[in-house]
Amino acid sequence: MFDIINPMQTVLVTSRHKIKNKLTGKDEEKDNAFTIDWHTPLSFEPMMYGISVGKKRFSHKLISGSKAFVVNFIPAYLEKEALYCGSHSGEHIDKFNETGLQKEEAETVDCPVLKDAIAYLECEVVDEIEIGDHVFFIAKVMKSEKRRVGKRL
Repeated sequence: MFDIINPMQTVLVTSRHKIKNKLTGKDEEKDNAFTIDWHTPLSFEPMMYGISVGKKRFSHKLISGSKAFVVNFIPAYLEKEALYCGSHSGEHIDKFNETGLQKEEAETVDCPVLKDAIAYLECEVVDEIEIGDHVFFIAKVMKSEKRRVGKRL
């Protein structure tokens, strides 16, 4: 796993959970992608990983509810998409449609994985620690994968 995450970089975290639509009042499944720099390996055995997410963020609501997320290590050509995902809330927009990011299903958790990710960690939350205005999600890595992706033209 450590050959995937070092050196540290900005990553896109994907999540999914059912939320109540404020306009219709109906529950709907929502996929989201958000940008973070505060992420870290925690343990070799079992493989554990942690991310820090602001309490007021929509992403916090999804991960806290679903207890799962995927850390997507992205190539440099996704800089524009990462900046967009880090500066817009996914509560009222679909970041995948807005950015053109493509997704596929994770194998071990109910979350999307970015198709252009050069590596990813499928994570299941085992604990949450409140730290000031953030929550540190501690997760067991259920699957990690490195893969080759072609350079976007």
